[in-house]
Formats: sequence, structure tokens, C-alpha cells
Amino acid sequence: MSLVIRLARAGTKKRPVYHIVVADSRSPRDGRFIERLGYFNPLMPKDKTERLKFDIEKAQAWMKKGAQPSDRVTRFLDAAGVLKREKGNNPEKAIPRKERKAAKEEALKAKEAGDAAAKTAAQDKVNEKAAADKAAKAAADAPAAS
Repeated sequence: MSLVIRLARAGTKKRPVYHIVVADSRSPRDGRFIERLGYFNPLMPKDKTERLKFDIEKAQAWMKKGAQPSDRVTRFLDAAGVLKREKGNNPEKAIPRKERKAAKEEALKAKEAGDAAAKTAAQDKVNEKAAADKAAKAAADAPAAS
């Protein structure tokens, strides 16, 4: 049984509140859990202490038993100084979507142009070889006639 420390959504429509729970990884997000470790209210201002209540000691005990924290819970633990979170690297995220799309189209056109150039070069080699064979045949026929 693999354990996960994750968020389970609660609250009403468009007013989310999340419970921080330890659950079996196979159970549904809002379904059965083993223990509740705290809560997170994203609608509150970041400077309020009631935004996040999290029993870190219990989380550490569960992690010693093999529970893996989700990305968001890892952020909470990193902010508390318990666990080091590796910074993600997505260089495309900073580029606006229109520019990403234009760059992708340019790369596709360049690839097609390169493919066309390679095809033309291959055709030129075939034509040169055919011309050389024709010249060699003509040269071979000419001395035989004299």
C-alpha cells in the first residue's frame, strides 16, 4: 500500500478549502483517507496565519513510514524548512503562447525546407551519375567505331 500526503477538496462551489490528508494512493482525491493533518484555505490572504494549519510532526512521522508528499504539500514543507523542494525548470512557460506557436511553425517550415533540399540534392546526384554513365558509354562506343 503506497501512501500519499495530499490535498482533498472541501468547501462549496467556487469557495474551495482543502484538507491535508494521508491516504492510499489508489483512493479518490476526496474519498477515503487515513488521517487528517491540517487544512489549507487558498482564498485567505497570504499573510494570515489561518490560511494554512498543518501538523508538521505528524507529516514527518508519516514520511518516515513511507508516505510521499504531493507537489503542493512539498511546497508547504519547504516553506516550513522541513523538506527541500527541487525547483522545476520549464523554459517554455515564460514564452507567450503566440510566440511558442510561431516558433514551432518556423521549425516545421525549416525542417520541410531541409527535407526538400536533401531530396533535391539526392536527385542531382542521381542525374550526375546518369550523365557520367552516359558519357562513359559514349566514350566506350567511340573508340570501337574507329
